[in-house]
Amino acid sequence: MRVAGKVALVTGGARGLGEAQSKLLAKEGAKVAIGDVLPEDGNRVANDINASGGDAFFIHLDVTSEGEWQKAIDETVSRFGKLDILVNNAGVGGRGGLEDMTVEEWDHVMAVNAKGVFLGTKLSMPEMQKSGKASIVNISSQMGIVGSDTSNPAYTASKAAVHVFTKSIALRYATKGVRVNSIHPGPIDTPMLRSGFDDPERKQKVLARIPMGRTGVPEEVAYGVLFLASDESSFITGEGLVIDGGWMAQ
Repeated sequence: MRVAGKVALVTGGARGLGEAQSKLLAKEGAKVAIGDVLPEDGNRVANDINASGGDAFFIHLDVTSEGEWQKAIDETVSRFGKLDILVNNAGVGGRGGLEDMTVEEWDHVMAVNAKGVFLGTKLSMPEMQKSGKASIVNISSQMGIVGSDTSNPAYTASKAAVHVFTKSIALRYATKGVRVNSIHPGPIDTPMLRSGFDDPERKQKVLARIPMGRTGVPEEVAYGVLFLASDESSFITGEGLVIDGGWMAQ
């Protein structure tokens, strides 16, 4: 098992990308804390993992709340004894373009996607350093690297923040036993993407840009998380893994 004996906290772990990540990490031997604001889905994922012989629990985690972050970290360490892996996966997409966006919508997207990563990284770092072989995996986006005329501008800005924040923290903690990397998914078949595909013209435009001719599935991103979370990637830090069906190669 590739992460046997490790303890992971996955944000946004109740469905979509986070559900696939939580289940795969557990399948490969990690004990998993599932942080999310969706208790019904979160408990379902935890129950699925436990029924399959894994060890997981759900905890309510609003990633914009410093207090909820500290509670989630404390509960994870209390139950499992340590914290080796943090997956900052929770995110929101935003709707519409610049002309339609309100300040409140901008602030919400930035709070979840960027502030949430900052809080989780900052508050988990004391426990991560105790591990000695810890890994933080931040889920950014391909849109955090290049511009987009189809994505909400707050979304792209927040994911770009995660991209460079990852590199900065990786450099600061490179000699302190904590690796920090980001993953940049392209269009992946999740509830978030499907909600954005309500517009058939937008869906067709996005699909036409993917050289492989399809969207990805959550498990394809989860295997990237697994690699970066495991000791197999022990000499990799500050990097961004793009999983996008060839989009960024164009």
